[in-house]
Formats: sequence, C-alpha cells, structure tokens
Amino acid sequence: MATHRLINTTWHNVLGTIAPALTIASGDVVITETLDARGFDKNGARPAYGPNPMNGPVFVTGAEPGDALRVDILRMDPIRPSGWTISSLAANVVDPEAARQLPARDRADWLIDLESQTVRLQEPPPGLENFVLPLEPMIGCFGVAPAIGQAFSTATSAENGGNMDYRGFRPGATVWFPVAVEGALFFAGDCHATQGDGEIVGTGIETCFELQLRLSVEKNRRLTWPRGENETHIFSVGNARPLDQALQHATTDMLNWLTSGYGLSVAAASHLMGQVVRYHVGNVFDPAYTMVCLIEKRWLPKPSFAG
Repeated sequence: MATHRLINTTWHNVLGTIAPALTIASGDVVITETLDARGFDKNGARPAYGPNPMNGPVFVTGAEPGDALRVDILRMDPIRPSGWTISSLAANVVDPEAARQLPARDRADWLIDLESQTVRLQEPPPGLENFVLPLEPMIGCFGVAPAIGQAFSTATSAENGGNMDYRGFRPGATVWFPVAVEGALFFAGDCHATQGDGEIVGTGIETCFELQLRLSVEKNRRLTWPRGENETHIFSVGNARPLDQALQHATTDMLNWLTSGYGLSVAAASHLMGQVVRYHVGNVFDPAYTMVCLIEKRWLPKPSFAG
C-alpha cells in the first residue's frame, strides 16, 4: 500500500470521463487539499469556480465496469479558519406563503477554531450570540465517472454519487460506488465543517479540508447505488427527484443488499426493514434529492456475501 499526495492544478465541475490527475493501485491512500464550494482555497485565493470544484479524477488500476470502488474516509482536517453559508432557508423547503417572508440569500461568514474544533458565526444575529457548534466534517460531493461518456454536474447526484450532502459521509465511514468506466475515475470536494440534515439553506459551512482516503477495488460487486457503512450501521443511498423516488431507490437497494448479501428472503428482509429501518435526509436543495436508508448492524444476520 502506497500513499500519494494529489495536488490539483485543474479542478472540475462535473464527474465524468476526464484524463486522470493521478493513477494509483487498489488499496493505496490519497491525501489532497480541497477547495470550498465556490473555488476558494485555504489562503483565500480562487484557482477555480463553483459549483463544487472537484479534485481528481483518480484512476484506480484494475477497476472495471461491474466492480465497486471502496472509499474509506480516514481523515478530514480543516485547513482554513473560516467558512461561509447562505443566511436564509431555501424557498423550496418551506410553504409558499412562508417563502415570501424569507430574508435575502446573502453570505454569512463563520469562524472555525482549529484548536477547540468548534465553529461560530462571525456576526451572529440577536439570540445566537452564544451559538457554538462542534466541528463535524463531512464530504458534500464525491463519486466516480458515470457510464457511456456522460458527465454529471457537481450540482447534482445520481447512481455514481455526486452532490449528495449527507452528514454520514464523515471520517470513519466507508462508502462504495458502482464502477462504470475503466479506472473508476474518482472525484472529491465540497467539504463542510458541519451541516444540518437536508442542506436546507443550500450550503453547509463551506470551507477547505485536507482529506485522507483509501481507494480499493472490489471485483464483481455489482452495485446500482452508493452504499456505506460506519461503526454502527449499513446504509443505502438513493438520488432522484421527487423525494419519494429517492426513498424508493434507497429502500430497493437495501432490500437487494439484505437478500443478495445477507441471504434473507424477501419476506424476511421485509419484516426486518419494516421494524428497524431508519431514514436520513441528504440534499433536498439541488436538482436531485438524496435519501439514505439505514439498518443498525446489531439486527443483521451474518453476511453470506458482501453484496
């Protein structure tokens, strides 16, 4: 296993079949510094523009269509003492009558205390003077190139991943993506210091991070949607609009995982899911919404195949 430092000179606003910035072996570790969602770096320079400029792509030797790319999120260290959000809820997450009362969608600046690992508003409005949040890093946008030469905007998401903005994509989590092109062509960026469920103002606290990721190929693990695992849960991700379709994709993928990977019948999986499934909301701001279907590991039988 080797460790590589990816230093981008060009960033991408799509996930697609693009010449790789780095080629690695399966199981290697990549360390890279990301830009924020508008393309500013840790020093305040702007080498790229939004939406969500991506580092990469990384070509992983041996990855072929029909495989899965395993991404272990090993470390996320903030490298800038500031971040920003939008200061108003998005109009699409409130009733139409309430949308007319929302304030202007201006930028709000946040201070990131790298020593105490906390964040707070630089100019808090009345009532939030003592509003201090713990730093909870997450990757907003990452994934692999889609099939047949497509290129998907980093403003949206699909089967290949993309701008999912799920709080569970954090250090300690493992995520699998379906490989659709040779080398997988992995991209990552748009990291947040913290974020509420749904990204309902249209941003998390946007800033820059140093990422450390391990990328591994799992042969013939034929996935349709991204999947993940953390210390306590497995989860399936569905990306679509409307929201019920995203939920359907996530639920169907979990059903398939339990039947193909854990040997349960559809009836047994239905009983299990009906009583112990939990749902988390990823992005409900961008063109495709994200729903996540989770099951706590203590309820799972011994896997028959890591499907």
